[in-house]
Amino acid sequence: MDHGQTTGLTRPTPGDAAADTGPDTGALDDAALGDWSRTDLHERPGVLIRRMHQIHMALFSHECAGEGITPVQYSVLTALYHMGPSEQIAVSRAVGLDRTSTADVMRRLEQRKLVRRRVSATDRRSKITSLTDVGQTLLTRIEASAARAHARTIAPLTPQEQDQLMTHMKKIIAAYEGLERKSG
Repeated sequence: MDHGQTTGLTRPTPGDAAADTGPDTGALDDAALGDWSRTDLHERPGVLIRRMHQIHMALFSHECAGEGITPVQYSVLTALYHMGPSEQIAVSRAVGLDRTSTADVMRRLEQRKLVRRRVSATDRRSKITSLTDVGQTLLTRIEASAARAHARTIAPLTPQEQDQLMTHMKKIIAAYEGLERKSG
């Protein structure tokens, strides 16, 4: 793309659904927002975040090879370990998944006998999921491998830069805490 040409892309205006999510950017003028349509793809935050996600997925797959578990499945199992038996919606919120994706992950984990699901005694519409002994054994077995994947993901940074990256990621996530990905 010729960076000197306009693309016809427009920014959301106040009142648009896209403008009404997350922190208020109404006080920012166009110069402060930047012109992302003229920015190289590899300089855009979304592309960089997606690429970091791909890198972490590859590192996790390499470190946990042979276990047949994804980082999302690992996160769900870890959440259940820390939370104990929980409603799927609570697990969904804990790991940042939409309901449909959570139900799919739970189904796959249940097929492998890593979790057990049952209908809630207090609300028949809810399912309570708990970690099985098989799931606990898997978590214990891959803990060091998963830790290596996390460490390798940020290893190119100095310890101070690692702390800064973690702080900045948490800040961005906290700013959009109510914003959920919708499935469908």
